[in-house]
Amino acid sequence: MIEVYKHQFIALPQIINELQNRQYHFVIFMDDLSFEEFEVEYKYLKAVIEGGLERKPDNILIYATSNRRHLIKETWNDRNHDQEINNNDAKQEKLSLVSRFGVQIMYIHPDKQHYLDIIDGLAKTHGITMPEDELHELALQWEIRNGGFSGRTAKQFIHMLLGKK
Repeated sequence: MIEVYKHQFIALPQIINELQNRQYHFVIFMDDLSFEEFEVEYKYLKAVIEGGLERKPDNILIYATSNRRHLIKETWNDRNHDQEINNNDAKQEKLSLVSRFGVQIMYIHPDKQHYLDIIDGLAKTHGITMPEDELHELALQWEIRNGGFSGRTAKQFIHMLLGKK
Protein backbone atom coordinates (compact mmCIF):
# COMPACT_ATOMS: atom_id res chain seq x y z
CA MET A 1 0.00 0.00 0.00
CA ILE A 2 1.34 3.38 -0.99
CA GLU A 3 -0.15 6.56 0.41
CA VAL A 4 -0.12 9.51 -1.96
CA TYR A 5 -0.92 13.03 -0.84
CA LYS A 6 -2.65 15.70 -2.88
CA HIS A 7 0.54 17.62 -3.60
CA GLN A 8 2.03 14.43 -5.09
CA PHE A 9 -0.68 13.84 -7.70
CA ILE A 10 1.50 15.33 -10.41
CA ALA A 11 3.85 12.36 -9.83
CA LEU A 12 1.12 9.70 -10.18
CA PRO A 13 2.08 8.73 -13.76
CA GLN A 14 5.68 8.14 -12.64
CA ILE A 15 4.55 6.18 -9.57
CA ILE A 16 2.30 3.97 -11.67
CA ASN A 17 5.01 3.49 -14.29
CA GLU A 18 7.39 2.34 -11.54
CA LEU A 19 4.86 -0.16 -10.13
CA GLN A 20 3.13 -1.55 -13.19
CA ASN A 21 5.74 -4.09 -14.25
CA ARG A 22 6.34 -5.57 -10.82
CA GLN A 23 4.96 -8.95 -9.90
CA TYR A 24 3.17 -7.60 -6.82
CA HIS A 25 -0.20 -5.93 -6.44
CA PHE A 26 -0.40 -2.37 -5.12
CA VAL A 27 -3.01 -0.08 -3.64
CA ILE A 28 -2.47 3.63 -4.09
CA PHE A 29 -4.29 5.19 -1.15
CA MET A 30 -5.45 8.79 -0.77
CA ASP A 31 -7.02 9.74 2.53
CA ASP A 32 -9.55 12.49 3.16
CA LEU A 33 -9.62 13.73 -0.39
CA SER A 34 -11.06 17.18 -1.05
CA PHE A 35 -10.06 20.24 -3.01
CA GLU A 36 -10.58 23.94 -2.61
CA GLU A 37 -11.84 25.82 -5.66
CA PHE A 38 -8.36 27.17 -6.49
CA GLU A 39 -6.63 23.77 -6.36
CA VAL A 40 -6.17 21.97 -9.67
CA GLU A 41 -4.41 18.77 -8.51
CA TYR A 42 -7.65 16.84 -9.06
CA LYS A 43 -7.03 17.08 -12.82
CA TYR A 44 -3.91 14.90 -12.50
CA LEU A 45 -5.91 12.34 -10.57
CA LYS A 46 -8.73 12.31 -13.14
CA ALA A 47 -6.30 11.61 -15.95
CA VAL A 48 -4.73 8.70 -14.08
CA ILE A 49 -7.98 7.07 -13.02
CA GLU A 50 -9.69 7.28 -16.38
CA GLY A 51 -9.09 9.12 -19.57
CA GLY A 52 -5.39 8.80 -20.28
CA LEU A 53 -3.80 7.12 -23.29
CA GLU A 54 -2.38 4.24 -21.30
CA ARG A 55 -4.44 1.39 -19.89
CA LYS A 56 -4.57 1.13 -16.11
CA PRO A 57 -2.26 -1.66 -14.94
CA ASP A 58 -4.02 -4.75 -13.55
CA ASN A 59 -1.76 -4.83 -10.48
CA ILE A 60 -2.73 -1.35 -9.19
CA LEU A 61 -5.91 -0.21 -7.45
CA ILE A 62 -6.62 3.35 -6.40
CA TYR A 63 -8.52 3.86 -3.13
CA ALA A 64 -9.58 7.22 -1.79
CA THR A 65 -11.56 8.39 1.20
CA SER A 66 -13.38 11.65 1.60
CA ASN A 67 -15.86 13.27 3.92
CA ARG A 68 -17.38 15.11 0.97
CA ARG A 69 -19.67 13.74 -1.72
CA HIS A 70 -18.46 16.40 -4.14
CA LEU A 71 -14.70 16.42 -3.76
CA ILE A 72 -14.21 19.92 -5.11
CA LYS A 73 -15.67 22.88 -3.28
CA GLU A 74 -18.43 24.57 -5.23
CA THR A 75 -19.65 28.01 -4.25
CA TRP A 76 -22.73 30.00 -5.20
CA ASN A 77 -20.45 32.17 -7.31
CA ASP A 78 -19.70 29.08 -9.42
CA ARG A 79 -23.33 29.13 -10.50
CA ASN A 80 -23.05 32.71 -11.71
CA HIS A 81 -23.13 32.88 -15.50
CA ASP A 82 -21.26 36.18 -15.76
CA GLN A 83 -17.72 34.84 -16.19
CA GLU A 84 -18.06 31.38 -17.73
CA ILE A 85 -19.75 31.06 -21.10
CA ASN A 86 -20.25 27.31 -20.72
CA ASN A 87 -21.16 27.31 -17.05
CA ASN A 88 -22.49 23.74 -17.02
CA ASP A 89 -19.20 22.44 -18.43
CA ALA A 90 -17.29 24.25 -15.73
CA LYS A 91 -19.49 22.75 -13.01
CA GLN A 92 -19.21 19.24 -14.45
CA GLU A 93 -15.42 19.56 -14.63
CA LYS A 94 -15.33 20.21 -10.91
CA LEU A 95 -17.85 17.55 -9.93
CA SER A 96 -16.79 14.72 -12.27
CA LEU A 97 -13.89 13.36 -10.21
CA VAL A 98 -16.13 11.42 -7.85
CA SER A 99 -17.80 9.55 -10.73
CA ARG A 100 -14.46 8.04 -11.73
CA PHE A 101 -14.34 5.93 -8.57
CA GLY A 102 -16.26 2.68 -8.94
CA VAL A 103 -17.70 2.38 -5.45
CA GLN A 104 -19.18 4.96 -3.15
CA ILE A 105 -20.13 4.15 0.41
CA MET A 106 -22.40 6.65 2.05
CA TYR A 107 -22.33 6.88 5.83
CA ILE A 108 -25.36 8.45 7.36
CA HIS A 109 -25.69 9.70 10.91
CA PRO A 110 -27.27 7.03 13.08
CA ASP A 111 -30.29 7.85 15.15
CA LYS A 112 -30.27 7.36 18.94
CA GLN A 113 -31.10 3.64 18.82
CA HIS A 114 -28.50 2.86 16.14
CA TYR A 115 -25.91 4.84 18.13
CA LEU A 116 -26.68 2.75 21.21
CA ASP A 117 -26.50 -0.43 19.09
CA ILE A 118 -23.02 0.63 17.97
CA ILE A 119 -22.07 1.27 21.60
CA ASP A 120 -23.34 -2.20 22.57
CA GLY A 121 -21.40 -3.88 19.77
CA LEU A 122 -18.17 -2.04 20.55
CA ALA A 123 -18.56 -2.69 24.28
CA LYS A 124 -18.99 -6.40 23.61
CA THR A 125 -16.01 -6.47 21.25
CA HIS A 126 -13.81 -4.81 23.85
CA GLY A 127 -15.04 -6.89 26.79
CA ILE A 128 -16.79 -4.05 28.65
CA THR A 129 -19.23 -5.67 31.08
CA MET A 130 -20.96 -2.58 32.46
CA PRO A 131 -24.74 -2.88 32.94
CA GLU A 132 -26.50 -1.82 29.74
CA ASP A 133 -28.57 0.98 31.29
CA GLU A 134 -25.47 2.55 32.86
CA LEU A 135 -23.49 2.14 29.63
CA HIS A 136 -26.27 3.79 27.62
CA GLU A 137 -26.65 6.67 30.07
CA LEU A 138 -22.92 7.41 29.94
CA ALA A 139 -22.87 7.03 26.14
CA LEU A 140 -25.72 9.51 25.74
CA GLN A 141 -23.99 12.00 28.03
CA TRP A 142 -20.79 11.54 25.99
CA GLU A 143 -22.70 12.08 22.74
CA ILE A 144 -24.09 15.42 23.93
CA ARG A 145 -20.62 16.76 24.74
CA ASN A 146 -18.71 15.17 21.86
CA GLY A 147 -20.32 15.67 18.51
CA GLY A 148 -23.65 13.90 18.23
CA PHE A 149 -24.69 10.44 17.15
CA SER A 150 -21.98 8.89 15.00
CA GLY A 151 -19.82 5.81 14.82
CA ARG A 152 -16.78 7.96 15.54
CA THR A 153 -18.36 9.37 18.70
CA ALA A 154 -19.26 5.84 19.82
CA LYS A 155 -15.70 4.65 19.22
CA GLN A 156 -14.26 7.60 21.12
CA PHE A 157 -16.60 6.87 24.03
CA ILE A 158 -15.48 3.23 24.19
CA HIS A 159 -11.82 4.31 24.02
CA MET A 160 -12.46 6.72 26.87
CA LEU A 161 -13.93 3.87 28.94
CA LEU A 162 -10.91 1.72 28.13
CA GLY A 163 -8.54 4.54 29.08
CA LYS A 164 -7.20 4.91 25.53
CA LYS A 165 -6.57 8.14 23.68
